[in-house]
Amino acid sequence: MSVRRVLLATSADYPLLGDDERLVLPGLAAKGVHVEPAIWTDPAVDWSGALVVVRSTWDYTTRRDQFLAWTDRVAAVASLWNPAAVIRTNTDKRYLVDAAQAGLPVVPTAWIARGTTRAIDDVLKERGWLVAVVKPSISAGAENTVRVALDAAASVQPLADAISADRDVMVQPYLRSVEDYGERSLIYIDGALSHAVRKFPMLAGARSPDDVELAAAADDEISLAQQALSWVGAPLLYARVDIARLDDGTPALMELELTEPRLFLRYADAAERFAAAIARLACAGPT
Repeated sequence: MSVRRVLLATSADYPLLGDDERLVLPGLAAKGVHVEPAIWTDPAVDWSGALVVVRSTWDYTTRRDQFLAWTDRVAAVASLWNPAAVIRTNTDKRYLVDAAQAGLPVVPTAWIARGTTRAIDDVLKERGWLVAVVKPSISAGAENTVRVALDAAASVQPLADAISADRDVMVQPYLRSVEDYGERSLIYIDGALSHAVRKFPMLAGARSPDDVELAAAADDEISLAQQALSWVGAPLLYARVDIARLDDGTPALMELELTEPRLFLRYADAAERFAAAIARLACAGPT
């Protein structure tokens, strides 16, 4: 049986992959799968015929058009996961609008369209939010994400105006539950729930996006995650469904991470599970 070579797409900032991604390498080697990190912006990389798994490509946020053009080129000559069409939609959080219109419970969001400006304090007053989170619609790792109270909203106006110069601005209520119950990230590998973690709020002192702990996922969170993945309607090698609880206790979709999410592979034998899923695709032949 022939086995495809596997390229784990990364960025120039992480030429040897992130810590999370490196955990999958021993499992792949044990299965006889040859794997290499490959910088997505490197013109010397030959992607043809490979199984390409998008991982630590976190620099795409400042050049999304270039990144999407790369995914299209790779998908034309290789097996790309997740699929290019999924990545195109998922790299702009505007997909949350479509998710809400489809009936998914989504964290309430006010949008300021690219190229327009609006006073952040007006948004908060209109929505009745005393504390809110302001962030770009295209971002990774809490980039340019700030928490602000209504009486200090003017202080983030320069940031909001700068963001809106080239992308939409999102304004969401700051949910009290993220500081006690915590935001839940449900990680799916090859279509099955692998594990869940509790994310500590970076806007309230968490050290990094990796500052998490293993946690149980409640039944209503699993139900929402499965509903969200069904809405995507495409096969996925990996997915992370970020869920927060609204002030009334109900779960709501915070983000649906299908492009380059941290999967927290150090937990629950997830690295071995991910290696097995990649190996299965590597042995499956052209797709």
